[in-house]
Amino acid sequence: MSGAIYPSLAGRVVVITGGGSGIGAGLTEGFARQGARVVFLDVADVDSRALEGSLATLEPAPVYKRCDLLDLESLKSCLAEIAETVGPVEVLVNNAANDDRHSLAEVTPAYWDDRINVNLRHLYFAAQAVAPGMKAKGQGVILNLGSISWHLGLPDLSLYETAKAGIEGMTRALARELGADGVRVSCIVPGNVKTPRQMKWYTPEGEAEIVAAQCLKGRLEPRDVAALAMFLASDDARLITGHEFFVDAGWR
Repeated sequence: MSGAIYPSLAGRVVVITGGGSGIGAGLTEGFARQGARVVFLDVADVDSRALEGSLATLEPAPVYKRCDLLDLESLKSCLAEIAETVGPVEVLVNNAANDDRHSLAEVTPAYWDDRINVNLRHLYFAAQAVAPGMKAKGQGVILNLGSISWHLGLPDLSLYETAKAGIEGMTRALARELGADGVRVSCIVPGNVKTPRQMKWYTPEGEAEIVAAQCLKGRLEPRDVAALAMFLASDDARLITGHEFFVDAGWR
């Protein structure tokens, strides 16, 4: 399957959090193949180094930078270093998340804080860190990855769904605050995307049930999410901001 080419993405500095595996790897590859200058942040060294190596022949090749997103000072320093060495961040894709299963009875205050930090807090502070550079340039794009899980009320994900619902509210608020400076903020809401992590939760029968609940019967892959992200980051979407966009094959 061939994809669209967006000339406006060529040469742009794109930062992708959690870009070393799963949906993030699809985002990293997609933007890199557009000719963007991609830096992807992660702590999964093995997967990230393997991805970096597999895309090393691209020009420019994406660069892996280890960064613990839970350490906000480290995140701020990491983004500042990218701005100094690669260039001001023009597209931020807030992708990193973790959907560990849990029940209401199991949740402690410490686990609450951990899950919110993993799935919501770093998105806000990454946006805060790159916003001044975008405002100075008069343009920029922040894409936040949400989730269909809370729209469907899926079981055993109450904290994850709380965080992901918050991301949509944050997206609308930041789009309003930053819009006057030409910065666009949108949210991508994936359905169930076939990644190694997701497949560990599903039996073949469970996977078949998801496909049966979709209007379209194809299996979503990371490249499908990347296709939407690249459009929203491009100049073709110059007046699109403040909303969420589903790529879920019509899962109901």
